[in-house]
Amino acid sequence: MDGKLAAENVREKAVPPDSAPSHFIQSIISEDLKQGKNQGRVHTRFPPEPNGYLHIGHAKSICLNFGIATEFDGLCNLRFDDTNPSKEDVEYVESIREDVRWLGFDWGNREYYASDYFDRLYHFALEIIRAGKAYVCDLNADQMREYRGTLIEPGRNSPFRERSIEENLNLFERMKAGEFTDGAHTLRAKIDMASPNLNMRDPVMYRILHATHHRTSDHWCIYPTYDFAHGQSDSIEGVTHSICTLEFEDHRPLYDWFLDQLSVHHPQQIEFARLNLSHTVLSKRKLLELVQQQRVTGWDDPRMPTLAGFRRRGYTPEAIRMFCERIGVAKRNSTVDIAMLEHCLRDDLNKRAPRVMAVLRPIKVVIDNYPEGQVEGLEAVNNPEDPSMGTRPVPFSRLLYIEQDDFREEPPKGFFRLSPGREVRLRYAYIIKCVDVVKDPQTGGITELRCTYDPETKSGSSQSKRKVKGTIHWVSAAHAIEAEVRLYDHLFSKEDPDDVPEGTDWLTNINPKSLERLNSCRVEPILANAKPGERYQFERLGYFCVDSVDFVKERPVFNRTVTLRDTWANVQRAAKKA
Repeated sequence: MDGKLAAENVREKAVPPDSAPSHFIQSIISEDLKQGKNQGRVHTRFPPEPNGYLHIGHAKSICLNFGIATEFDGLCNLRFDDTNPSKEDVEYVESIREDVRWLGFDWGNREYYASDYFDRLYHFALEIIRAGKAYVCDLNADQMREYRGTLIEPGRNSPFRERSIEENLNLFERMKAGEFTDGAHTLRAKIDMASPNLNMRDPVMYRILHATHHRTSDHWCIYPTYDFAHGQSDSIEGVTHSICTLEFEDHRPLYDWFLDQLSVHHPQQIEFARLNLSHTVLSKRKLLELVQQQRVTGWDDPRMPTLAGFRRRGYTPEAIRMFCERIGVAKRNSTVDIAMLEHCLRDDLNKRAPRVMAVLRPIKVVIDNYPEGQVEGLEAVNNPEDPSMGTRPVPFSRLLYIEQDDFREEPPKGFFRLSPGREVRLRYAYIIKCVDVVKDPQTGGITELRCTYDPETKSGSSQSKRKVKGTIHWVSAAHAIEAEVRLYDHLFSKEDPDDVPEGTDWLTNINPKSLERLNSCRVEPILANAKPGERYQFERLGYFCVDSVDFVKERPVFNRTVTLRDTWANVQRAAKKA
């Protein structure tokens, strides 16, 4: 470990958690501590590439790496593996910082970049060349693929593999000096072109790329590959356990090979199954395609599986951490039903979100026997799960709005809401009865409902003894705030968005009904003070969040975070019964 980083990363010996390990990585680390490995230290890192926004799959890695460090009284670094300036941007760096903090984790003063080590990595490469274990190759990308071989056929040696150490050093220096065009040469490790592991068939260590880097500007025109930079960066920082997803398992021999050639501190790479989520794509390339083709409004579109998108939609960091804990850590890839994530969200929001009433598709109700001009203040519970949240006043008047779906002129069997001649209770208010239906003479559409109320049935009153089967929500027309509501659904209609016939674009699986905008909604007057990011339960409708981008105080925008229907809980109940 470098002296500077070693001094920054000093920590007392790690302490095993009191409870028994809950997954195999905890078991490995507990055993390492028993054996006295790494001087009793536990040091992890979260190493994103700043070439896009973090998504829900990264949340699992963040929770795991920072969680392991916390459980074992260790350290976790935030390191940006910024080795490809053609795809990286400061915007992504800033968004990654924000997302990690939003999830509730802190890296202290341990924010690092692979670019911090470019000089050191360059000298590592020179060391490997001098040992006769690397060479400069002139094959282009297509030729390199041809020479590489297949899973059942060995590769062939590059015609440039036996260049002398002196020639390789000279060419590599000239690559660094900018004498050659992009792609003219690469530096490759000299390992084994007949290896059954394709990653060991003389992999590229450096490539020429004349591109401006977001931190080093134009100082470099050669950049290390991820495979070469990653392990050495871990080593420099004193990382003890390099925890990564399962697709890097075949890269582990290469990770180890570079560290062994350099005889430096050797972290242990451990792989776990990445998160796959139904109705979702987690490929950065595909997410970027969605943004670039304007299939979504941006990386933070509430339909995107990015942490920025989840945050804007109204998800809580607590719900995401709960989800990551419940799905666990395994060695085998599988797909998690998105209903489980939504279940965790409902579980969290049910305890914290205040209840309010909102009417998304209004139909006017006139209470004929209620005094004109009278306004009555009723008391409504803010959250029955948390009495400490208290109550709020709700204005009641002669003219109300209810949901169109809460009225049927010809009610089907089992419909217990409002219909001609029937009664229903208004939430927190009175029992009303529909006595007439007013229609537009030209279209035949219903314009208003004429009702009467029973003043002896005020909710909560000791005099209110009559019971009716249906209870519906409402708002006072004169007091309600006009709002826009955006109803979000899964971005993809298929459980597996990549499941398309051969030759068919995966984008055909985009759900055309993933967003519905309602522009004439009415919400309780208390929401006039709603702030961006605040979450509410609209009674009987779902959980909603004030949009943080298109915020206008006079006419707020609410994003539907999740419905009240809990499919995952139903699945669990059905499984227990079975």
